[in-house]
Formats: sequence, structure tokens, C-alpha cells
Amino acid sequence: MQEQYLTRVTLKRDKIRDFNQYPFSIPAVKGLEALPLHKNVTFLVGENGMGKSTLIEAIAVNLGFNAEGGSRNFNFETYHSHSVLSEFILISKGVKHPSDGYFLRAESFYNVASNIEELDAISSGAPAIKQSYGGSLHLCSHGESFFALLNNRLGGHGVYLFDEPEAALSPQRQLAMLCRIDELVKQDSQLIIATHSPILTAYPNSMIYTLSETGIQQTEYQQTDNYQITKQFLNNYSNMLKNLLE
Repeated sequence: MQEQYLTRVTLKRDKIRDFNQYPFSIPAVKGLEALPLHKNVTFLVGENGMGKSTLIEAIAVNLGFNAEGGSRNFNFETYHSHSVLSEFILISKGVKHPSDGYFLRAESFYNVASNIEELDAISSGAPAIKQSYGGSLHLCSHGESFFALLNNRLGGHGVYLFDEPEAALSPQRQLAMLCRIDELVKQDSQLIIATHSPILTAYPNSMIYTLSETGIQQTEYQQTDNYQITKQFLNNYSNMLKNLLE
């Protein structure tokens, strides 16, 4: 484990005064003690409201990333909404140090793109930040801006955190992202991904944690709700639609 960048996330339970207050009241947080991280990819899955985004946001902020996304160089704030959880976790690290890092948060990536345009507009003589993304992200569709980031900005040898990166991607693009994840892993990167995608979580060199009302449990791919519900629907969609809509 010392050969990976991040080894585990531990909740400082002795520092928390009241587990009935948000975000400590979230079952996945309330039951958290130590969460080992995979050296390649760690997935956080689960129903809406189970704390996936809250947890990955806390990890990102604790590591020095902006709560709305971007690299450690971003410090803008569109709206202060992130929780205090980042102050109550300890992230254990190995002896290796990443040379790159990024927090991709789907819901606020537009704000990152806007901040890049603002910074470039006031820079004097410095290379445009947007060039490291392949150009202006606002000239791309939502999904294509994600891919511009993945293919141009992320250089490997890094720690990358993604919150629901599939949100703007078609199934075909999710398959392409699966290949990009593998490229980043082979470039000595470590990723933590919160997702609902049964395509992304199929990545083999990974660990999957399900966040639920009973806490956090490590789960095999074919046992995840994302996989089982998608499989049931595709294999028997006519009967499922009949039961749902009649």
C-alpha cells in the first residue's frame, strides 16, 4: 500500500460531537471508520442521497482541491454549499507523490469552464489556461467538454477524483471513458469515482463500495444495484414497463 498515493480515508470519530447533525447523520458517514482505497480505481456507488458526492467532495477538499472542481490552483466559489466533512477525515498517503491531480464534479463543471475563461481574460502574457484543455470548453457540448478535460488536461501520474462523470456521456462515450480510465491507470494514476454507471464500474482493476442506509460495504460488481437493475430491465424491459406503467 505504501506504493500508492492514497491508502485509506479515516473518519476522526473522536472529533465529532453530534452524529445526529449533517453530514455525520448520513448513514454511510455515521458508520465510517477506515475506508481502504484501491491502488488503481475506487468506486463509490449507491442510491441518490446516500452520501457519495458528500464523501468524494470531502476527500477532494481535504486534498486541497476546490469544492466545485478543478485542480488545486482553482479557488473560486459560486455558492458555498460544501459540508464540513473534509475537516473530520484523515487521508493516509503512501511514499509516492502524484505530479498531477484534478477533481471533476459534473454538476459544477460549467462553473470551472467559466472560471477558466475569466482567468484567461485577465491574464497578461501567460499562456491561456484553456489551451491545456484543448480550447474553450464553452464551445463544446457538455459531454464533449468532459472529454476535452479527460484527453487533454489529465496527464497521468496523478490523483483524480470524479463525481458522476457519466452524467453528460452517452453509453458509447462511457465505453470510451472506460478506456481512458485504463490509460490513466497505466500511466501510474489513482482514481476515486462516485458513479451510477454500470459501464464504468465494470472496470476490472478496482474496488467498489456501496453506500446505503446500513453504511458502507465492499460489493462485487455483479451484486451492485446499478448492474442488477440495468440487467433486469434490458433482459425483460417489456414486462418491467408493463408493471411500472400500468
